[in-house]
Amino acid sequence: MGRNGKVTAALAAALLILSACSASGSKSPSEETDATIQAEIAPIFAVETMDGTFSLSDHLANDAKPVFLNLWASWCYPCREEMPAIDAAADAHPEVTFIGISVQDARDDATAFAEEIGVDYTIGFDDDGSVDAAYSPLGLPASFIISADGVILERIFGKVTAEDLDEKFAKYFG
Repeated sequence: MGRNGKVTAALAAALLILSACSASGSKSPSEETDATIQAEIAPIFAVETMDGTFSLSDHLANDAKPVFLNLWASWCYPCREEMPAIDAAADAHPEVTFIGISVQDARDDATAFAEEIGVDYTIGFDDDGSVDAAYSPLGLPASFIISADGVILERIFGKVTAEDLDEKFAKYFG
């Protein structure tokens, strides 16, 4: 068989396989990938907060509310800009627990900044870097919407607005 004959035979075999997949209702490779993506369980953490401590595992076991986790730092300008919007969203969405955790920051600087901004949602401190390491943000700010059963529903890299959060919470929590 000549070169053209081999190419024709290979094309015919590929078409036969594709038509067999279509006839049997098999999914295309992109559909298969989407269908087999597994839920990502949120890494468990516990941090000191301005008012005590926050433990994600205790919260999920006892409060049964979804969580909006925001990683920030006092030196991060977009973090400074978004915190009032997150505070407004926390007021508007009492069905969601909001926690902001200072990462990659000196605790004194983070505390001073949090007091300056004056938000009402829980502020925590990642003193040992374990939250930052577990969630691996691509930069700051970074936020995570976590379901009441501990699954990360969405990762948000960059600044959010109250309107963004309204839309996302409507999507995930009705």
